[in-house]
Amino acid sequence: MENFENFYHDLVDLAKKYETKNIPLKIEKDLENDIIKIFGEKITSLARAKNGLNDVAELSYTVAEHHPYWNLLYNCSEIATSVLEKWKDSLSDEDLSDIEWAIKELTQSLEKIKSNVDS
Repeated sequence: MENFENFYHDLVDLAKKYETKNIPLKIEKDLENDIIKIFGEKITSLARAKNGLNDVAELSYTVAEHHPYWNLLYNCSEIATSVLEKWKDSLSDEDLSDIEWAIKELTQSLEKIKSNVDS
């Protein structure tokens, strides 16, 4: 029976074929969760961080207000997005204002969660 792990092994074989052509690929796997990531040789830490943050942001958008921690995740991802977008530049006054607003939202959300735990 074919499964995701078989696919991963076939993919590794394919990547080896390209390595012989001087096209190095980095493959990361999380077979327990059926995840495989493939990175080309030009991938940077910043690009990887932005890509990973997109996944976090997507989760925060899709769970909406249905989860008690949604607002924490959402605002943290918004702050991180702002920081990563300006990683090589300076944060503007507007960026700093948006971050400050998100921090206030985080504080309010944390207080709300604490009050629910205490009651």
